Amino acid sequence: MGYLIKSGACLLGGFFLSVNAQNISTNVPQLGKNTIKEVIAAMTLQEKAYMVIGGGRNAAPSAFADGSMIGQTDFRVPGAAGITNAIPRLGIPSMVLADGPAGVRINPRRKGETRTYFATAFPAGITLASTWNPDVVKKVGEAFGNEVLEYGADIILAPGVNIHRNPLTGRNFEYYSEDPVVSGKIASAIITGLQSNGIGTSIKHFAANNQETNRSTIDAIISERALREIYLKGFRIAIKESEPWTVMSSYNLINGKHTSERKDLLSTILREEWGYQGYVMTDWGGSAFNLLDQMRAGNDVIMPGSTKQIKRIMSLVEHDSLDVKVLDQNIERILRIVLKSPSFNHYQYSNNPDLKAHAQVSRMAATEGMVLLENRKKALPFAKNVKKVALFGNISYALIAGGYGSGDVNKAYTISLARGLKNAGYQLDQEMDAAYGEYAKNYKNWPNELVITNEQINRLANDCDVAVLTIGRNSGETKDRAIDNNYCLKPNEKELLQRLASAFHDKGKKLVVVLNICGVIDTKDWKDIPDAILLAWQPGQEGGDAIADILSGKVNPSGKLATSFSQKYEDVPSAKNFPGLPAANPTEVVYQEGIYVGYRYYDTFKIPPVYEFGYGLSYTNFSIGAIKLNSTIIKDTIEFSTTVKNTGSVDGKEVVQVYISAPAKTIDKPVQELKAFAKTKLLKPGESQKLTFKIPVDDLASFYNDKNAWIAEAGNYILKVATSSRQVKQTASLILKNTVVTEKVHSVLHPPTTIDEYKPGK
Repeated sequence: MGYLIKSGACLLGGFFLSVNAQNISTNVPQLGKNTIKEVIAAMTLQEKAYMVIGGGRNAAPSAFADGSMIGQTDFRVPGAAGITNAIPRLGIPSMVLADGPAGVRINPRRKGETRTYFATAFPAGITLASTWNPDVVKKVGEAFGNEVLEYGADIILAPGVNIHRNPLTGRNFEYYSEDPVVSGKIASAIITGLQSNGIGTSIKHFAANNQETNRSTIDAIISERALREIYLKGFRIAIKESEPWTVMSSYNLINGKHTSERKDLLSTILREEWGYQGYVMTDWGGSAFNLLDQMRAGNDVIMPGSTKQIKRIMSLVEHDSLDVKVLDQNIERILRIVLKSPSFNHYQYSNNPDLKAHAQVSRMAATEGMVLLENRKKALPFAKNVKKVALFGNISYALIAGGYGSGDVNKAYTISLARGLKNAGYQLDQEMDAAYGEYAKNYKNWPNELVITNEQINRLANDCDVAVLTIGRNSGETKDRAIDNNYCLKPNEKELLQRLASAFHDKGKKLVVVLNICGVIDTKDWKDIPDAILLAWQPGQEGGDAIADILSGKVNPSGKLATSFSQKYEDVPSAKNFPGLPAANPTEVVYQEGIYVGYRYYDTFKIPPVYEFGYGLSYTNFSIGAIKLNSTIIKDTIEFSTTVKNTGSVDGKEVVQVYISAPAKTIDKPVQELKAFAKTKLLKPGESQKLTFKIPVDDLASFYNDKNAWIAEAGNYILKVATSSRQVKQTASLILKNTVVTEKVHSVLHPPTTIDEYKPGK
């Protein structure tokens, strides 16, 4: 989602009177009783133009504004993002569209009411992806979608499926992964859960919205292969598997043209190649682009809408610039979704979702997505003799539940780590608890850590059993992160960390660091100082209790990294060209790394990360059994199984990751790519679980720009069963006897110039 910074309202002169007059007539087609084509045929040109323009600020069902800041809609769900417009005489209702990706974004207060309307803040997307558990993510979607339904909305503007191209991207917390398979599978799970409630989703931002800097004007120069293999693939997986009702086009340009104006993207690829049946809308404020090209491209709805655009649409048709058949096609796609909506089906929403039950879903998902990065000498879980905790860091007392911007949620409360530890039965030092609690009340204090003296630290090292330091980072819409003081630790944070370690280690006591962060940070220079590091990401409103569940051992951590932690920022494959040129005000960003994003780059170019993709520790140990193949000859599908056994002493879950190394005789390829994954159930000590995988030959194919085709090359393939991209447990060799063209596609999305992409060996 985005912002269009305008305001004001204006009705299209005379139009609404004519609509009301026409309502008297009963001899007109009705949506749901007549065919969609009959309904469209009965529309006036004004009404047709009206259908492809969204409603805006303070909008009634048949009124719109000359612009809107997102979240200012008053119709039915105050604080929702916007609406589609109604045509009552034809039986067409308005639909309400609400943000956002981590929970329903609505206003907590309403005019003339004393009641407060809250929504659950679920874990951010980066946290959900770290679960590697589609079943858990689906449960989040089911709870989330119930709130969408019961608050009277029809479509939730989520999920975001853009790739973690660079760790500084401001909205990486909303997105899932550097890998399109993880992104697609997790997105599919949450969409399925959300839409099981009879509401719709809007998968976004289509496509290559991988930075916030100049996001409306930046031109992403990307090869067709990189687009198809990396930046579109997650969308394709989610769309094929879960059929989101709508797609939101992105602000940025791709190869010289805004995505909302690209017919080759929105019609050729999305609809012809992928078979998508829903409708496409702009991001908020996408109306600033070429309206004629948007309509022709298949961008069906302009959001949030204005009277000027209504007049413009009509003028384009009247002067033969826009064929009315294009409008008819756009409207047909819109009405197919309207027919499925709660509004059309007169759902009696309650405004009373079960927030208490949903909070527990949020807590469960948060624990599942936390990643244990370090755990020397079994510092975690806390020993049984740990009773009193010395808790440091502003964010220990003011949890960052999620990022800011359209991904924010008006929640009833947030459980801080301080509160979570107390809820779990641990004692905190009263003096320090009071000092931090008072300091954290002022939001302006958060960027600057409370000053702690050596005398205070030494006293706590004597009085407490363990030290915990929380390091926090946040980011959000419209701005990318800075390397200094966001990606890297601040000098005062590193200095506090060193003083804490010295004091507590001198007393034979341990120091644990909790990372309550929005994205990857630099860890290389300090990761060996504490005894344990728990990556909590942004865990939603129940985060403090969820972190305490892990620290105490109530829950065994099972999260795995869905994005790599590099040794230094300069190792990031896109570091040299992010956020683009010219540096002072970038207009163009060249994706020179091509397909070599994240682990594909680190593994292929032999650059060791600090924490690799798929990495995560547990309080127990697992063994991965031999690969049992149905056949070593690849035909239509690779079918195999492996058995996971808990060889440790506590209950736990393990993630099995399947990578494949493919022959690269005719085209360069990553040394390996993730093709599938699965998470075990909670295994008791000594318990085993058999996991079965089926990988279609289509998934082995690479995209050949010169052939406009996905091709699986004949030769030897290495199947790897692993617990991270660098912890391979079992391997097997397979043979594809003949090269297979798995799919022929259109020649589209060409970059305006040749890109000097990274190649292995160069």
